Amino acid sequence: MIKFFLMVNKQGQTRLSKYYEHVDINRRTLLETEVIKSCLSRSSEQCSFIEYKDFKLIYRQYAALFIVVGVNDTENEMAIYEFIHNFVEVLDEYFSRVSELDIMFNLDKVHIILDEMVLNGCIVETNRARILAPLLILDKMSES
Repeated sequence: MIKFFLMVNKQGQTRLSKYYEHVDINRRTLLETEVIKSCLSRSSEQCSFIEYKDFKLIYRQYAALFIVVGVNDTENEMAIYEFIHNFVEVLDEYFSRVSELDIMFNLDKVHIILDEMVLNGCIVETNRARILAPLLILDKMSES
């Protein structure tokens, strides 16, 4: 099960955070700081899976953005690794070459995409067309 989902830039600034278990706001800040530090300090030759406290971190870097997913011990690391890639492909399809600015200025749409893919910490959808369908409908409604 996914515990949290983070998008962070190379400077360590969180651009998106989504928690699927309740975490106190003060603990979130500390958790994000430690998680970001542990991922940013690793070289590109090192493995993208990290054992961290009572869960695992799976991360991928895309240009200046890191996507970090915290999961419990029973979750398949490769499945989450591919989920991250699928998420980025969906963003690329919607924003046509997604950038950090797209995420910053369209945070609501990024949350909609993530919510279509993950429900209560479980991956429920991976089909790009079905993920983007609600957003495309919203876009058509806002145009008219």
